[in-house]
Amino acid sequence: MGGLVLLLVLFAGLVTADRKLTIYERLREDADLSQFLALLERNLIANSTLQLRQMTLFAPTNQAFQRYNGEMDDNLVLYHIANLAITLTNLDYAISSELDGNPPLWVTRPRDVAHDDIYVNNAKVDVSRSYQSVNKNGKRQVLHVIDQVLQPLQPHGSTSNPVYNPNAYQFLEHSDVFNIGQHRLRSFRQKVNQLKKKEVLNADGRHTFFIPVDEGFKPTTRSDLIDEKVVDGHVIPHHVLFTQATEDSKEFETLAFSDNVKVTISFSTTVNGNEEITYVKSNTVAGDTKHSKGVVMADIVRANIPVKNGVVHLIQRPLMVVDTSVIDFLKGIEKEDGPLSKFYEVIMDLGPNNPFLNELMNAKDVTLFGPSNDAWNERSVQHIVRNHQKLKEILNLHLVRERLPMDLILQNNQNQIYQAPTALPRKYLYFNVLQYGHNQTLTVEGGGVNATVTQPNIAATNGFVHIIDRVLGVPYTTVFEKLKTDPMLNITYSLGKRQMFNHPLNDMEHRYTYFVPRDHAWMKFQIRHPSAFKALFREDYGYFTKQLLERHVIRASRAYTVSDLKLLANETHPFVLPTTRDPLKLRVKESDKNYYVEWNGHWIHVFRPDVECTNGIIHVIDEPFILESDIRATGSADNLQIANTFFLLLASYLFVRVLEF
Repeated sequence: MGGLVLLLVLFAGLVTADRKLTIYERLREDADLSQFLALLERNLIANSTLQLRQMTLFAPTNQAFQRYNGEMDDNLVLYHIANLAITLTNLDYAISSELDGNPPLWVTRPRDVAHDDIYVNNAKVDVSRSYQSVNKNGKRQVLHVIDQVLQPLQPHGSTSNPVYNPNAYQFLEHSDVFNIGQHRLRSFRQKVNQLKKKEVLNADGRHTFFIPVDEGFKPTTRSDLIDEKVVDGHVIPHHVLFTQATEDSKEFETLAFSDNVKVTISFSTTVNGNEEITYVKSNTVAGDTKHSKGVVMADIVRANIPVKNGVVHLIQRPLMVVDTSVIDFLKGIEKEDGPLSKFYEVIMDLGPNNPFLNELMNAKDVTLFGPSNDAWNERSVQHIVRNHQKLKEILNLHLVRERLPMDLILQNNQNQIYQAPTALPRKYLYFNVLQYGHNQTLTVEGGGVNATVTQPNIAATNGFVHIIDRVLGVPYTTVFEKLKTDPMLNITYSLGKRQMFNHPLNDMEHRYTYFVPRDHAWMKFQIRHPSAFKALFREDYGYFTKQLLERHVIRASRAYTVSDLKLLANETHPFVLPTTRDPLKLRVKESDKNYYVEWNGHWIHVFRPDVECTNGIIHVIDEPFILESDIRATGSADNLQIANTFFLLLASYLFVRVLEF
């Protein structure tokens, strides 16, 4: 009898082991979904659906609940349930939830080469944890684990006339009914009705809408600048774009994209301290007299509100409207902790009436290259900030006294490296364009520092602001590192690899002054002396190449700016500097705001003077220091090679003839 019982127990165990867990059992097993399970068990409708019907569950992780700051009533779980069993393959477009009167759950699949992610509203589906089974009544059920709690559009608890499943216009018209915090939308609603543009927000389909809150209509004159085109510029048609599911900086055409005015919108996320801030940017790439070209940035103050025809984002100010100056943008007139708030603090450290601040306030046409908040956290930068005299020079290095939108910089940079004069006398900014596939990245160099333009073309009433990722004029690389990374100095760096010439340039115990021929200078030399240029790269000529480069470098206890050299050596009295190879006898002159050095009786243009590094200074020059005797020596290399080849062939021929004899 005991043996029979044992067999029955073993058989039951085998059956249980072979049976696939139900969704409910799977939830109970997964400790990471315990908060969602507790919510599920408290709701009678959810429990009944789980036991009796087919369904799909979107289950947020415990960590998702910890981040959630919305209302947590027992009906929240119903917004995470669909009454059909929908597998990963069939997750698409929109899904109706079990929460009555709410907009659909929007499904997006932002595909690229590396990813095929799936999002439900703003929550990412963990595809590796999706699971399907049948319940005890044989109904198919599917579980998808997500990384955010799905937040429904909830009316105020005191509302007597709730609005069910509203589209974007109905949401705007009845916004006071919904729980959207302290925000009010009356100003934009009034403009939409006044301009008879409600059909734009009423349109069926799947769209993205940006609605500015009332706080963004200060000053009150801003409302007068909103016309039909501006309303159109707040709508992205045919795309439902939730913030997490949308690629940073990817531009989407708005309804304001016609022959005369073309406006795109993109998202951008930055980290300020421990806080992640998401901006939305309108970019008027083609404007007219009423709509200025350039970028307008706005904080998203409440994101990802689902509506019947897409998604709504509440923003801190209207897009497209350019009515603030450069200094207003820095000051954060819209928002105290704006993207350049630390830059403004640094400017104000020089006093409320400092010349740089006064110029920004009064100038009519300027372009400011503004270091981001993170850029000011570098230790070397913090040290400079305390030196007010040096700080004044650095601030002026970021200011150009003309309007320079990015397209003009790119246009000027097509055939040569474009240089723009700064507010710091005799100091220029140099631009380079990096191409990655179809994307272009603009870099700017000033005072030896190469920075990337992370956000170009912020439009202001008196010019443009370009946000950059470093503070110009505060060096952070050695001479070696600068050579290696500067796109203008590739050939000199490549030549310096011979005989380990470059390596000492990392040394911090000495100070180097290096006259570096730019790539354009070497290309001109190659055209005039092709054989000599070719010989410089030959392995058997490495020692000679090293000797040539040594002529360009001064190693001493200090580095020399061009101004230093001009004081030491004028046009009539040359100054001798000791290089590693030969004494460098130089004279310096200034003509038409450009510097020239005289070497061996020939005046050479200094294309970029005073490129500061942590262990020295680079002067970029337009010709290498090469003598005629150098050219003859290197030019004869090919002749020597030909002669060697001839004698080898001759010796081989004679050897064969001797054997024959």
